[in-house]
Amino acid sequence: MPDTTTGLRHIEHVMGTVFSFDIRDEPTPAIRHALAAAVRQLHRVDAVFSTYRPDSHISRLDRGEIHLADCPPEVREVMSLCAQAAHVSEGWFSVVPAGSLDPSGLVKGWAAEAASHVLYEAGAQRTCVNGGGDLQLRGRPTPGSAWRVGIAHPLRPGELLTVVSAPHDLAVATSGTGERGNHIFNPHTGAPADSFASLTLIGPRLTLTDTYATAAFARGEGAREWLETLDGYEALAVLPDGREWRTRGFGRHEA
Repeated sequence: MPDTTTGLRHIEHVMGTVFSFDIRDEPTPAIRHALAAAVRQLHRVDAVFSTYRPDSHISRLDRGEIHLADCPPEVREVMSLCAQAAHVSEGWFSVVPAGSLDPSGLVKGWAAEAASHVLYEAGAQRTCVNGGGDLQLRGRPTPGSAWRVGIAHPLRPGELLTVVSAPHDLAVATSGTGERGNHIFNPHTGAPADSFASLTLIGPRLTLTDTYATAAFARGEGAREWLETLDGYEALAVLPDGREWRTRGFGRHEA
């Protein structure tokens, strides 16, 4: 039978970027309520974790005005995940990448994955949550089809580097300099990371996919070898001179 659901879409400006929701399930009252709850949750995350807001818990924690025990539970959760990522990445992911407390390399992906989970718990099984270009995909957009995600070429404005096909739950995260300039730092030197023009990572869930993409971008040399050791993750990188490389399994995700 043809798919006749109208679905539900929403765009929210929050956390200094744009979050978009593409829900292909029938928009039941429960799903509509869940979407509203997910949006409220994103604004709460911004209020707690923004490094640009002097009154956020992260800013106050960085200044030493409060302790971790004074923060909401999600701060401890995020700090624990950051510690895990730092360990797995051999120190190339850091919560102090430029000398001050900044878990942003994990928070955006974590927030988008959490929003996706809120929708899923309400019965939405075919969704795409896009947090500033990093996506958490669930299910299929229509029966028998796959989500298709275009990856922008970092050196050729308006052109696609490739299209990722996702016939099942998948996360896609891209780190690069195209839109925000040099915003990823080498945590060992404090200098901007410049070994890549962009690095796209795909994996099962967005929190660690986004985090590992950041760590690999910061790592530069040796990133490919490190990513090959991660089970369930594949990468596509573009170097500043236009050369590209892919991990061994990335090709099976290209449409």
